[in-house]
Amino acid sequence: QVQLVESGGGLVQAGGSLRLSCSASGRTSDSFGMGWFRQAPGKERAFVAAIRLTSRRAYVADSVKDRFTISRDNAKTTVYLQMNSLKPEDTAVYYCAAGDCSAFGCGVLDFASRGQGTQVTVSS
Repeated sequence: QVQLVESGGGLVQAGGSLRLSCSASGRTSDSFGMGWFRQAPGKERAFVAAIRLTSRRAYVADSVKDRFTISRDNAKTTVYLQMNSLKPEDTAVYYCAAGDCSAFGCGVLDFASRGQGTQVTVSS
């Protein structure tokens, strides 16, 4: 099991930016990926972005792809989610997750390793 520690959430005005970080410790594999999903009050969990740690291939939800960018550090232990032009509808708890990706993608919502979540609040 991989342990994940998130940071970087907070309160920001609409149009502002935040960067979330997620650091992983534990054994990973060549097919390992990390990513983010979010959950707003009263809503279902929603995929946000994922990245394969080896190839750096990234997947980003259509709803945020023009504003959010996912990346990872050279040590392949920390993943970042850069969120720009934030909107009130981006308000949610953001969770980091990690696990093995398949040939078809990285199923962040199904990954067993998850962080504790970090609150992102965007005021209008």
